[in-house]
Amino acid sequence: MQVSSTPECLTIEGEDGRLQFASLWLRDNAREDRESASGQRLIDVADLPERPRILRAALEGERVRIEWECESRPAYFELEWLAAHGPGRAARPELTVRRWLEGAALDAHRDFAWSGLAVLRAEPRARLEWLTRLWREGIAFMSGVPEREGAILDAMALVGFVLETNYGQVFDVRSVAQPENLAYSDRGLGLHTDNPYRDPVPGFQALHALVASAEGGASLFADGFAIAEHLRVTSPEDFARLTATAVPFHYRSRNVELYAERPLIQLSCAGEVAAVHYNNRSIAALRLTAAETEAYYRAYRQFAMLLREPRWQLSLTIPSGSLVVFDNQRILHGRTAFSSAREPRHLQGCYLTRDSVQSEAAMLRRALAEAHR
Repeated sequence: MQVSSTPECLTIEGEDGRLQFASLWLRDNAREDRESASGQRLIDVADLPERPRILRAALEGERVRIEWECESRPAYFELEWLAAHGPGRAARPELTVRRWLEGAALDAHRDFAWSGLAVLRAEPRARLEWLTRLWREGIAFMSGVPEREGAILDAMALVGFVLETNYGQVFDVRSVAQPENLAYSDRGLGLHTDNPYRDPVPGFQALHALVASAEGGASLFADGFAIAEHLRVTSPEDFARLTATAVPFHYRSRNVELYAERPLIQLSCAGEVAAVHYNNRSIAALRLTAAETEAYYRAYRQFAMLLREPRWQLSLTIPSGSLVVFDNQRILHGRTAFSSAREPRHLQGCYLTRDSVQSEAAMLRRALAEAHR
């Protein structure tokens, strides 16, 4: 390991290659200017020197000591911390994504995380692995959940915070006589994401099978990130149009009226697919000029036809006593039709806040790392 510096830059060279850090970035991230317990900054960017200059840098064991030209106090940086925060490094392991396109060729038990509730409750490492795969693949399964109403809430205490909506903390997915939502009917449902008319959109969704139908009612899932990237490659103009056009989503019932606007495909600052919002049942009238309509509907139809392709769809009947958790801003879900008169079908569902699921994984990772020291 070698450390060198110029007034404007620190360079670290080792077996994993070269890392470079600007002096201004280093000065802004000096641990000495953070509150020790919370890690929050004690100074603002306006308090920093405009062009801090490195006087010298030296390796001291597993950390780097930096002295500044116009300051008497040195700064210390752990090599491990610098390696983790270098340019291009993933912010957190649980935030990396593994896209899957050919869903029909996959097996839910073999290709995705599937663990028992008792194991996740008793073994922190198993729960961290399950949560990490939930983030990476967008979907994970849990077995051994008691077949009783409300059991989903006990299970989700291991995953994140439940988000209460107008449906309550828990909602029942079963056929009723006069449904306010088509989910509460026997109809098959095409692939969609839930509640794009909310702000914010629910981050994760869980569905617990209390009574699985033996005839019909299979659950369908597809990776919206992978399908959107497929569209980007095969039809870049259509992809660009779906990322740049705001779509109005509207939902109304006896006790609520919800409205929000967002594109069908949402991009991150880096131009990567960050969210998919598709719910044909709640898309309101698009506000397009006559000249814009044909081009947008061509892109819209192209995306909709991709979502109907059976090859992209993971299909399974979730057995009674098992549940699925999936990223509601990535994984599209649907179901085949069934007859509740012949075969009852009852799922309970809930939504979870996105940040709480991320926090649960990060806190587990921290606890296990501290126990290992």
